Amino acid sequence: MLKILAVLAAALTLPTAAMAQTPEPEAIEVMILGTYHFGNPGQDLHNARIDSVLTPDKQAQLEAVAEGLVRFRPTAVAVERVAADQSTMLDHRYPAFTPADLLTNPDERVQIGYRLAHRLGLTRVYAIDEQGGDGEPTYFPFEAVHNWAEANGRAANLTAMHAQIAAKVADLEQRQRTREVGSVLAFMNGPEAAADDKAFHYALMQFGAGEGQPGAVLNGRWFTRNAEIFARLMQAAEPGDRIVVVYGAGHASWLREMVENTPGFRLIEPDDYLPAE
Repeated sequence: MLKILAVLAAALTLPTAAMAQTPEPEAIEVMILGTYHFGNPGQDLHNARIDSVLTPDKQAQLEAVAEGLVRFRPTAVAVERVAADQSTMLDHRYPAFTPADLLTNPDERVQIGYRLAHRLGLTRVYAIDEQGGDGEPTYFPFEAVHNWAEANGRAANLTAMHAQIAAKVADLEQRQRTREVGSVLAFMNGPEAAADDKAFHYALMQFGAGEGQPGAVLNGRWFTRNAEIFARLMQAAEPGDRIVVVYGAGHASWLREMVENTPGFRLIEPDDYLPAE
């Protein structure tokens, strides 16, 4: 009888032991590389005037950026584009890329994302952006904030915030003229820039009262857009991946926070991989 009980006890403990020996999935390492828009698309609240990145000097600087990022050994790249096929989220424009495009297309997705992927022979370039379809609310309803401030005697407060952003845009314009691309990217991905970005968004929540809260609504929708972006990244990622995410710097602070707080993901800051000037 004792022998039978011993055999049963051993059998019951086998699954637990087997589970204990099951290795944890490899962490997914994600580098969020916030960038300025090289091609001046004019889609931001404040738009910087950027010198051409198609010159030989700027191209050499971008090659240095790529060389630095290669040391991270990325297995995939993700960029700010809406995928044509949401089932794969692969960037439908990347397969047509050739190095000749680097001399004609200033878009940062091409200049950084495609350049890096091509150099490493990657096929997994993901388009993870979210813009909202027809009839869906805008993800940055700033006009409602402006209208509320005008109607409630708070226009001067909003004007002061605009002035602060305009000063930062002017600083970016100066930096990109006098510093190398890698140095500008390092600054834009540093703690000071991240803190400023969050402070601007949180300050917008002062614009509202009672049932009318346009500043809070703006922040909620901006968070939602970034959450949908990160959800796509999560769904595309594979265990052990090392992914470089090339995105407009305005998204970087939220995307970093989502990586840091998601089990199985590990945030990698770009500082150690960007070229020192």
